[in-house]
Amino acid sequence: MSVIERLLQREPADGKGLSITPMRKRDLRQGIMEIEAAAYQVGWSQSVFATEIGQVGKGDRHYVVARRDGVIVGYAGLWFAVDEAHITNVAVAPMARRQGVARALMLHLAETAIAHGCVGWTLEVRATSAGAQELYREFGFDAAGVRQKYYDNVEDAIVMWCHEIQSARYSARLDQIREVAHV
Repeated sequence: MSVIERLLQREPADGKGLSITPMRKRDLRQGIMEIEAAAYQVGWSQSVFATEIGQVGKGDRHYVVARRDGVIVGYAGLWFAVDEAHITNVAVAPMARRQGVARALMLHLAETAIAHGCVGWTLEVRATSAGAQELYREFGFDAAGVRQKYYDNVEDAIVMWCHEIQSARYSARLDQIREVAHV
């Protein structure tokens, strides 16, 4: 990342016109809420997102957006607790799915969790979301349990964990993902 990109708090594009930048409150009106509505029957409200973004400066939150050609096509977030990270959300606009956006967001989150000193990370995923589960397994996540009726008090969530993310083996896994994804 160049000095100018750091000053602008932007990451370079991945060669596919995709860039990942810190989430801002104005992003809520510029695509995040539409993606949230498409991804979740009952999603986070604009005020929940605004509160979360407001917590970023305290060091226990991290939220980013993915843009392609200036248009928000996805977003993701992390919470930090001691030496663990919790993925709060990874969502991609319907027209941008299956194009590597979620993978790029996950790579960014992995790098962030590692830089933050986390040794493991966790998430919940819909029991019916086979594609998302496959992506998370690619990143080393394994099913660890079930939260019944977690989504909208109807659908179960699978709790997934990935440990030892500070290891050389995990770094090699991320390198392999980058290579295959051409990121």
